Amino acid sequence: MSAPRALVVGMGIAGLAAAMRLREVGWEPVVVERAPDRRPAGYFVGLFETGRATAQRMGVLDAIGNRADPDGTTYDVDRSGERRRPSMGYGDLPGDPRLIMRGDIEAALYPQVAETAEIRYGTTPVAIEEHPDGVDVTLRTTTAGDADSGWAATETTERFDLVVGADGLRSTVRKLVFGPDSRLLRPLNHIIGATLLKEQVPGFRPTDGLILAEEGRSAWVFPFVDHAPGVLFSYRTDDEDAEFRGTPIESLRAAYGPEAPGLILQSLLDQFEAADDSLFDSVHQVEMPRWHTNRVVLIGDSAWCLTLYSGMGASLGLAGADLLGTTLARNPGHTARALREWEQRLRPFVSVQQRSGRTDGLAMFVPQNRRDLAMRNVMSKVTSNRLTNKAMRAFIATKFKEKSLDVAAP
Repeated sequence: MSAPRALVVGMGIAGLAAAMRLREVGWEPVVVERAPDRRPAGYFVGLFETGRATAQRMGVLDAIGNRADPDGTTYDVDRSGERRRPSMGYGDLPGDPRLIMRGDIEAALYPQVAETAEIRYGTTPVAIEEHPDGVDVTLRTTTAGDADSGWAATETTERFDLVVGADGLRSTVRKLVFGPDSRLLRPLNHIIGATLLKEQVPGFRPTDGLILAEEGRSAWVFPFVDHAPGVLFSYRTDDEDAEFRGTPIESLRAAYGPEAPGLILQSLLDQFEAADDSLFDSVHQVEMPRWHTNRVVLIGDSAWCLTLYSGMGASLGLAGADLLGTTLARNPGHTARALREWEQRLRPFVSVQQRSGRTDGLAMFVPQNRRDLAMRNVMSKVTSNRLTNKAMRAFIATKFKEKSLDVAAP
């Protein structure tokens, strides 16, 4: 009997992890990626114990590594850089999250997938028709033609036993099977901008982290070992559409005005404008009554998009894929039952992380009002004092205990 065939749409963390686990449990994965080649390393992500336990079980934790510098210091700063106070950085949070780039996880997974699965670049589904005994998927592949013809597109229809949508927040699989974004995306009314810096902000060491937090807006600088830091801008908006009418840098400069940017913001904004690769997007969560049909399943950001404010996107991308492999192996020949079991196990955990992402996590990254800002200043002072640091960490730990659960454990 031939192995069941699965189409994995998207070659990010969740897609690569799903392809790896599908192969391990006896499936034949075909991975398609809209981009013409592998993506760049991307921006900062944290890997909490949920993700570390999964990566360890999958045998890729050592390859993922950890870019946190144990000798680094994170400072709360103002725009001028004249006020700097040692603060709790992201790597100091309970659960000791690993500080890495998205590409570190993808680079650890990719060799495992490339050796055992077919990968097609420049390819995306344009039609998905599910039947009791399989799924017919029409795939469009775009390739570079000659000088006269430019880009050329071809379409083929193939039969799969399972389709895994791991193609991100604005998932094509989700649109084709479950409905339009307007029904399934919950806006958080915030915009993010992220890139890797070419150099550290003047006056700070490469190992220093920076947090510039103001009411309704913030800028975080995340330091990495053996790599230039990354920056994350995040700000609240009442009109998401208006933020995309101009260029990203125009919107960022307006959002952080009309006050003078000062030394720190000036450096960060200038470097964002000059960056070779950057992210500028609105923040949404996906809210769906079900993440699967009988033969189509969404994972990672396609299914839930916790947002970066939760800190758990990478961890749950890995865990969701790992658990998918486990439930499929436990229910051979019964794909629909496996998907039901998978969702029943994951959904309560995801719900907690989504709620965290739009409440405590959001307020941690972007103070929403004067109260949040005052609370942040108090926490910064307390955690920078050796006598009160331990008590504050114990208090914060109660809000992070869910991030340590191995939700995908067999």
